[in-house]
Amino acid sequence: MTVDIKNLFNQEIPAALGRRGDDARKIGGKYQLNIAGAGNWTVDLVSNPPTTTEGTVTDAQVTIDVAEADFQTMLADPGAGMKLFFAGKLKVKGNQMLAMNLTKLFNLLK
Repeated sequence: MTVDIKNLFNQEIPAALGRRGDDARKIGGKYQLNIAGAGNWTVDLVSNPPTTTEGTVTDAQVTIDVAEADFQTMLADPGAGMKLFFAGKLKVKGNQMLAMNLTKLFNLLK
């Protein structure tokens, strides 16, 4: 099932952060997600309340670059992230431990 990525970052994640802000801050970190073919978003799980904004920042603790199709694969199968990373299809700059916590963010949507 294909996810509308713009809706995900502009509507669904902000709504989840509003409902579960305390849980999001436990994940922590400031993420820059650059999804080729879809857009760029910053997810700040440190701020109170946590936020998601469209665009890029220079002070993210971790930056993730991935193609839209590969991001869709990660949403469908959270375990695919490591495979994509080792295949060179998911690039991580900065704190790699934070990058591994990103799947917890998407669990907040459930």
